[in-house]
Amino acid sequence: MTAVPAVAAPPDRAPSDSDLRFATFNASLNRGTEGALVADLAAPGNPQADAVAEIIQRSNPDVLLINEFDYDAGGEALRLFQENYLSVPHDDAKPVEYAYRYSAPVNTGVPSGFDLNNDGAISGGDDAWGFGLFPGQYGMAVYSKYPIDQDAIRTFQNLVWADMPGALLPDDPTTAEPADFYSAEELARFPLSSKSHWDVPIEVSKNKTVHFLVSHPTPPTFDGAEDRNGRRNHDEIRLWADYIAGGKTASYIVDDQGGEGGLGRNELFVIAGDQNADPNDGDSTDGAIDQLLDSPRVNTASVPTSTGALEATELQGGINLEHVGDPAQDTADFSEPPGNVRVDYVLPSRQIRILDSGVFWPASDDPLSRLTGVYPFPSSDHRLVWSDVDVPGGGQR
Repeated sequence: MTAVPAVAAPPDRAPSDSDLRFATFNASLNRGTEGALVADLAAPGNPQADAVAEIIQRSNPDVLLINEFDYDAGGEALRLFQENYLSVPHDDAKPVEYAYRYSAPVNTGVPSGFDLNNDGAISGGDDAWGFGLFPGQYGMAVYSKYPIDQDAIRTFQNLVWADMPGALLPDDPTTAEPADFYSAEELARFPLSSKSHWDVPIEVSKNKTVHFLVSHPTPPTFDGAEDRNGRRNHDEIRLWADYIAGGKTASYIVDDQGGEGGLGRNELFVIAGDQNADPNDGDSTDGAIDQLLDSPRVNTASVPTSTGALEATELQGGINLEHVGDPAQDTADFSEPPGNVRVDYVLPSRQIRILDSGVFWPASDDPLSRLTGVYPFPSSDHRLVWSDVDVPGGGQR
């Protein structure tokens, strides 16, 4: 069994000019109607947002991705969450200030005009380009203490799935034709990304940039024998694997601004997000997350763990006891199936040394367990995952 830390909150970092904390958190700050998140954040005191903010304050990442943060074109939710929650102390947790923020449109809730689930009707979230009840639901947000090179950001919201060589396009098992679950007309427009993929360059020092590669692939469930979501999840993860490989492997990749290709060999990156794929358990397509974990460009020397995840498996039992993976590595508290799994990742490039890592999931005897709890969760069914890294030449503000 993997050794786990005895406390929930990340330890204080030793002073170092090059020490940076990157984190990802599917905070479940999504709402059922458009504008509801802005309304909830318009004043302090929303209990869920308070719990999410306190977790972030206690973890105190330098660069943070929040998944499931509803997008609004005016950036109001981004601003209000900072002003009314992150900038407000919670209990003895000190405010955390992010001078730089980024969000952008996503495919969730954007009507496709097609019957994508083939149920005979064009309606509802299942016929959007990414599942959602309104445009922007389940969006993403980046908060950073370091400058974001706004002009160099690359987004891949519109990259067509069928343009990926060897794409795992879903197949209708009732016909002889391959990869025909979607029509040719649908495939000509169908985006690979269920939300979006962003390359957000973080200027960690005057002459050093880390590419923060963020995404939130679709859950590999809620489909049928065609496995349309499982296959899309696999290829959404593959996009980053191809992107960091660069060269000919990334030659098909075109961003929303028309730029082509992937990262150069010497460029630094951190991949972050809820990938909805566990390396050993759950419903994802075989090898989906291994496309990143086995990449020679990714540093996997430290696997984040927590005491709370281990305890949850012991207390909940059920399918969790049948899992192959180490339960201390789980990052999400899901019902059965699939049970608790590791789906949230912070993966630095090989040149970046990992100093420490962990998952904010306190055991039940820790006072901070009030922030994660059990269903119905006070914050989210996912846990914040963090990694302290030594970026060569970075961290000097």
